[in-house]
Amino acid sequence: MTDFASRVFGTWVRRVDAQTLRADLVAGILGALLVLPQGLAFATLAGLPPEYGLYTAIVPCVIAALFGSSWHVVSGPTNANSLALFTTLAPLAVVGSPAYIQLALAVTVMVGAMQWLIGVLKLGGLANFISPSALRGFTSGAAALIVVHSLTDLFGLPAPAEHGTARLLYYLAQQLGSAQPAALLVGACTLVIVLVLRRLLPRWPSMLIGLAAGTALATLLNSDHLALQWGRVAVVGSIPTIWPHFHWPAMPLQRLPELLSIAIALTIVALGQSISIAKAVAERSGQAIDANREFRGQGLSNIVGGMFSSYVSCGSLNRSLPNYEAGARTPLAAVFASAWLLLLVAFTGPVLASIPTPAIAALLMAVAWSLLDVAGWRRLWQHSRQDFAIAAITALATMTIRIEMAILLGTILSLVTYLYRTSRPFIRVMGFDSMSAERPFVVRADVPQPLDECPQLKMIRMEGEVYFGAVSHVADYLGDLRAPAGSAKHLLVMAKSMNFIDVAAADLWRAELVSRRANGGDLYFHRPRPPVVELWQRVGYLQQLGSDHIFPTKRIAIATIFQRLDRDICARCSVRVFEECKQLPPRM
Repeated sequence: MTDFASRVFGTWVRRVDAQTLRADLVAGILGALLVLPQGLAFATLAGLPPEYGLYTAIVPCVIAALFGSSWHVVSGPTNANSLALFTTLAPLAVVGSPAYIQLALAVTVMVGAMQWLIGVLKLGGLANFISPSALRGFTSGAAALIVVHSLTDLFGLPAPAEHGTARLLYYLAQQLGSAQPAALLVGACTLVIVLVLRRLLPRWPSMLIGLAAGTALATLLNSDHLALQWGRVAVVGSIPTIWPHFHWPAMPLQRLPELLSIAIALTIVALGQSISIAKAVAERSGQAIDANREFRGQGLSNIVGGMFSSYVSCGSLNRSLPNYEAGARTPLAAVFASAWLLLLVAFTGPVLASIPTPAIAALLMAVAWSLLDVAGWRRLWQHSRQDFAIAAITALATMTIRIEMAILLGTILSLVTYLYRTSRPFIRVMGFDSMSAERPFVVRADVPQPLDECPQLKMIRMEGEVYFGAVSHVADYLGDLRAPAGSAKHLLVMAKSMNFIDVAAADLWRAELVSRRANGGDLYFHRPRPPVVELWQRVGYLQQLGSDHIFPTKRIAIATIFQRLDRDICARCSVRVFEECKQLPPRM
């Protein structure tokens, strides 16, 4: 039975025991408490009735957790998805109307079908192009976003009328004098308790204890006497009764082309967020992510969710990282979070209504602080300024533009940087260490004293791929080797580190061969890799070069090439670096 469950749900099933169940139950409580105000707010942001945010936090969360890849990602409503849904559907129907709701549910099913299809077609490998540098920038930018968007609740300020990081910061600067002392006190108390417990008692559920302490303090401050002095602390408030029910969303055929284009855009938004969040959490947990399985799980969650009154969902950063930080061990934490949410709303509505929003903001700030990873940024600066720049630009983009566009920008920058690096493969001039008895091959530039070099044979080592993007760099280098008058006419290329070539590179070596033979020299290769030789054979270059110009060892290569050198030059040469030079008559 366990083997069957492992095949269906994943290998995490084998890890489930009494200890993991306890950890997941505790983490699930925190997940349910966090999503309560967020679900209500995000649904309103999407132009839907508030209860639809809670629907989206239940059914898709369970399906994505059980059938996805990540053990810690929690799916549900997100800020980006809500905004994207609102902006794309608002022109098609009156916001909040029954027609608008039906369009939202229909688009959700279409998004789910596209996500599932991407996973089934095994296109999840595209997620591998999100580089670690871009991922670090995204994670830090998302942490900054969490902080910025939590400040209004932390200061006890009303929500701003406009969205966007710049507008929100401008709003905060204007309203800073109106900050509520009571809200700041509750938020500070919650944050301090969480950070202290996390440091001194890491095994304790610090976030849950901090939330309970913040709620108790807010209840005290909201008493009539203290409220007049400190101001009233905002709380979650009354929560509607929820129970997801099956409903097949109506899909007007005349709207199908418009809905299809909207679904494609939302699929990009949802998948970009989900896989980036999954990889960000996996980087901390050490878990390997199967992108195709993650996409299938996200797709199923939206297909089923759209039939149970849920709108577009994906991995939620605000819930996934707290879920990991709270000690979640398996995807059952997300399942328990959904079950807890149903139970909490059904039986403890009045208690939940008293949870202060500044305390929730403080929990999110604690999560954001753990995401920043200042030490990691410092190491990145020391090791690679290019990667640091990619991470910094991605972080800035995450804070200022749409999340999926920030991820795309970071990925493009990473690919451009990679292409630039690979377009300049290393070419090392080789020689013999004549100071050593064994006379091993060495890179001439790595030896402090000048090494003698044969005037007729140049030896170089290629390191990296030679493809169309690198052809110009390699051609310039080879041209510089031939340029000086009296330069070596023969060239031996040590090619075992030349990992890949394309047709453009084959043409490059063909041109080099023709040029050297026209000048009375020749071109040779030592241990080219089998794929390189296969391509040479397909394009006819191997026949032109000759199989006798490819050597399995350096010793055989030099012994063979030595027989083809100009003996008149050898007779006058004072260098005589090869062992074979000993058979030459004394210098004239």
